[in-house]
Amino acid sequence: QVQLVESGGGSVQTGGSLRLSCATSGRTFSTDAMGWFRQAPGKEREFVAAISGLGGSTFYADSVKGRFTISRDNAKNTGYLQMNSLKPEDTATYYCAVRRRWYTSADLKRTEYDYWGQGTQVTVSS
Repeated sequence: QVQLVESGGGSVQTGGSLRLSCATSGRTFSTDAMGWFRQAPGKEREFVAAISGLGGSTFYADSVKGRFTISRDNAKNTGYLQMNSLKPEDTATYYCAVRRRWYTSADLKRTEYDYWGQGTQVTVSS
């Protein structure tokens, strides 16, 4: 059974930092690309960042580029999203997801992933 469990969410003030983790099980993690998405109330789920299976390629939404860093530790079957310089507009539920097959960065920015976590809430106050 495949499981993805996010952790690390919370409440911070503008300019603060959080580090999200995504612990996976039930799949060979190193063969999966991993993505982070977020969804604010009343809005569609949007792409935040993605990383290839071996970590050699990373991709970011323009809104988080330079502030967020995606990484992974395949030995621990865990992915991470380091979020710095947080803004109120970053407030959302954050989800991690994995997918086996992808061909272009555009694939990773769509929501057609194989498995999803349950989400972790991030709230940034001004």
